[in-house]
Amino acid sequence: MKKIGIIILCCSFIQLQAQTYQPEKINKKAVRVYEQAIEFLADGMLQESIPFLQKAIGLDTNYVEAILSLAGVYGHLKKHQLSVDYYEWAKRKDTIFFQQYHLPYSINLAGIGKFKDALDAVNYFLAIPKISDNSIKAGNYRKRCYEFALQYAVKFIDTNYVYVPENLGDSINTENSEYYPNVTIDDSLLVFNRRGVGIREEFMQSKLDSNGFRNATFIAGNINDEPSKGAITISADGEWLIFAGNFGRGKSYGSFDLYISYYTPEGWSEPQNLGPNINTEFWESSPSISPDKRYLYFSSNRYGGVGGKDLYVSERLANGKFAPAINMGKGINTEADEYSPFIHADNQTLYFTSNGWQGYGGSDLFVVRKQDDDSWSEPQNLGYPINTIDDEGYLAVSADGLTAYFASDRSDSRGGLDLYKFKLRNDIRPAKTLFVKGKVYDKITNKGLPCTVELIDNNTSNVIMKIQTDELGEYFITLPLGKDYTFMVNRKGYLSYTELYDLKDKAADSTYKKDIALQPIAVNSNIVLNNIQFESNSFKLLPVSLIELNNLLQILQDNATIKVEISGHTDNTGNETDNLKLSTLRAKTVVDYIVSKGISINRLTYKGYGSSKPIAENNSEKGRAKNRRTECKIISL
Repeated sequence: MKKIGIIILCCSFIQLQAQTYQPEKINKKAVRVYEQAIEFLADGMLQESIPFLQKAIGLDTNYVEAILSLAGVYGHLKKHQLSVDYYEWAKRKDTIFFQQYHLPYSINLAGIGKFKDALDAVNYFLAIPKISDNSIKAGNYRKRCYEFALQYAVKFIDTNYVYVPENLGDSINTENSEYYPNVTIDDSLLVFNRRGVGIREEFMQSKLDSNGFRNATFIAGNINDEPSKGAITISADGEWLIFAGNFGRGKSYGSFDLYISYYTPEGWSEPQNLGPNINTEFWESSPSISPDKRYLYFSSNRYGGVGGKDLYVSERLANGKFAPAINMGKGINTEADEYSPFIHADNQTLYFTSNGWQGYGGSDLFVVRKQDDDSWSEPQNLGYPINTIDDEGYLAVSADGLTAYFASDRSDSRGGLDLYKFKLRNDIRPAKTLFVKGKVYDKITNKGLPCTVELIDNNTSNVIMKIQTDELGEYFITLPLGKDYTFMVNRKGYLSYTELYDLKDKAADSTYKKDIALQPIAVNSNIVLNNIQFESNSFKLLPVSLIELNNLLQILQDNATIKVEISGHTDNTGNETDNLKLSTLRAKTVVDYIVSKGISINRLTYKGYGSSKPIAENNSEKGRAKNRRTECKIISL
């Protein structure tokens, strides 16, 4: 802390010619009081120095050094407006003496968002003859930040946007620091870190009801037993906690490792180390799990990265284990530090912190979005005033994309860092989402079935979500708005289920229910292949059909002895002879595709039924669409 006092005072002893300020004429009593302030500053006691600096200035209002020192103190305390006020007072007293202070003056101007004035001030500073190389380097760094801020404002800033962070209040915040907030998908549960005594960090939780967040309590179980812990995240469904811990020899691979705990009826389970595919002898922290629990994002400073701390991602395999973590690459990572990732409930929008990408100074918050080819967009700075000249930390965003949670030591803090929330600006919000929930069950017994539910983007054939139902077969999914999806469900011993789900025009933040019945594999079991589509009045397959066809192929590969009949059906429009022929050709096209992928023709038959077996009325387009279908029936096991 002693360095802070030195920084504040370093310019106070510069003597310049033609100045009007005359230090030798300052009131001697004011000098003695000022010297007392200097003692506090030398020990890093900034707050304690303020009354003495104010008293010295009160004894002699021409005491420019005391005014400048007080400006510096307020700057370090992030009270940038007060700092600017005192710098400008000193400038009015003596413009010559003030010259060397244009750099810290510019920083505090930027602290209150006056980037044009800050740029003018730093340009003045850089024009001073014979300033040191370090001063030139520092000035040019700040100049790039101010120029970036002005360019960003032209491109992105919404003049109607109002940034008003709201303290989460006494039920959450205390005189200790609270940080690293995370919420479940329905915003019903908030988890976060609270600083304890020494190295101890406590994991806390608070439930949300109609009156707001309840009083925070310790997370139950032995998850808090170990004192040295770090960032925590909760899965969207509230079933997993993943966190960083420094548990020492025998429990870790290095310093901080990532651990997982599962929710049980008895509370949170014993934390388990996520193993060598995630953890190394280096530092791993700031985990974020995707809403389908398929991908784990985190930060590590392990050897072989792009920079210091990099972002990594690991995919959870079919056996439940995480694959070896992969560096997210130079499109996201820089030669500096990237950390604190947060993957949103839309599974496409990732927020993170970086001091390597151009920003406002220190570390800034950025957002990237997953593209159709699974690459990530170029990082976008979240802009001022979310980002400032100071270091920003971690950001979590609610499922509806409207509210962001973060930690800050603002003026209304209860002590140290407090948790806040604010409304996100439109251009940095995640994709609008809707919610789909339902149950997967046995068509014969109606018993719920634990299984995998995949959601596939019909435009790209990419798997957007892949979630595991609970033991009762129930699931809850968030999906990006504006797309049509195929629901695909697979479970051993059952025919797979696929169905088109038209959600492109559905309203945001709406909840839709989709219960799914699975047909046990048995002779005469029959499923409608809803997503096999053909060109109008043709037997040429449309590209979207490959999703369904490849799923059928997988069933035949997994069940090597079954034989099936593929049947084609039409509505009653047109000539029945033509319908019969078209339905037969369509069924044959499906069989030809399956055979081309290695399935024996001896296991496949096909037949066209025309319009003879409708499953809906033909007096509406909706009914006729249901009748135009392809089916698969098991004829032998």
